[in-house]
Amino acid sequence: MMIYRQGARVLVQGITGKQGSFWTEKMIDCGTAVVAGVNPKRAGQQHLGLPVYASAKAAMAETPFDIAVTFIPPAAAKEAALDAIEAGAKAVVILTEHIPARDVIAIQHAARQHGTRIVGPNTAGIVTPGEGFIGIMPGHNPNVFKPGDVGVISRSGSLGTLVCLNLTRAGIGQSAFLGIGGDPMIGTTTRDALVALDEDDKTRAVVMVGEIGGAMEEAAAEYAASMTKPVVAFIAGRASPRGKKMGHAGAIVSGNFGSYDGKRRALEKAGVAVADTPAEIPQLLNAALAGVAHPKRQAKAFSA
Repeated sequence: MMIYRQGARVLVQGITGKQGSFWTEKMIDCGTAVVAGVNPKRAGQQHLGLPVYASAKAAMAETPFDIAVTFIPPAAAKEAALDAIEAGAKAVVILTEHIPARDVIAIQHAARQHGTRIVGPNTAGIVTPGEGFIGIMPGHNPNVFKPGDVGVISRSGSLGTLVCLNLTRAGIGQSAFLGIGGDPMIGTTTRDALVALDEDDKTRAVVMVGEIGGAMEEAAAEYAASMTKPVVAFIAGRASPRGKKMGHAGAIVSGNFGSYDGKRRALEKAGVAVADTPAEIPQLLNAALAGVAHPKRQAKAFSA
C-alpha cells in the first residue's frame, strides 16, 4: 500500500504532540480517514475526537487501521515502527529523520518479515489529491495539489511541493504524490514508486524528482525504459560540489558515483525527458503526453 486511497484507515503515532496534532487536523480536514492515535502517557483519553492508545497493537485490537504514520523522535522511532509493523499495518509512513542506521536496518528487516510497506524514513509523506494525505505535505492546499492523472515522485518534500505547485498552476492535476524520503536507507525506492504509478490506473504520466547521490534514479531509469506512460524528470544538485552533503543524507556524490551527469545520461538514454529547472516540467510533460518528445514510447503505445 503505497498510494493512499480514500477510506484507508490511518493511525497517528505521536498524535498528541504539537506537530502530530497540527497535521492530524489537516489530514482529517482533507478527507483522510484518521481513526486513532498513540501516546502511552495519554492512553484511554480522547484527542481531536479520536481514541488514544498505549500502542499500535492495542489500537489494532479495538480500532483497526491500515496505515501508521510516525510523529516520533529518532530515539523512539524504531520502537514505534516495530509496534506498527507487528500490529499488522499494511504500511508505515516514517516522517522521522536522523534515525540510527542500525535501527533502520531492524525496521526494514521486520517489515520484510511481516509484508509491511515502509515509506521513508525522512519522508514528507504521500498525497492523493481529492482523497487525502498522510504526513506533512500541504495536501489540504488546493493551490498546490489538484486532482488529475500525473503521478509525482520525490525524495524531497520541498521540491515535491514546488513541482506540484508548478503543475497545478499550469492546469495539470496529480493522481498521487509519493515522497520516498531523503535518507540513504529507505523502504521505498524511486523505482518502487515508479512501478506503483505505472501500475496505477489513475496515472497517465509520471514526474520523477531526484537528487544527486546514490543510484536510485539510475535503477528507475532501467524500469522507465520499459514503460509506455511518459516520464519526465528533474535532478537537483547540478552545481553541487562532490563529497559534500547537500540537504539530504543521501545527496552525497563520491567520485563519479551518484553524479548529476551520470543520472541525467541514464534517464535520457531510457527516453525520459529531463528538465533543467522545475519550471520546465509542465512544458516537457505536455510535450511527452502529446507524443512529441518520446517517439520510442509512442511507437510502443501504437504497437501495444
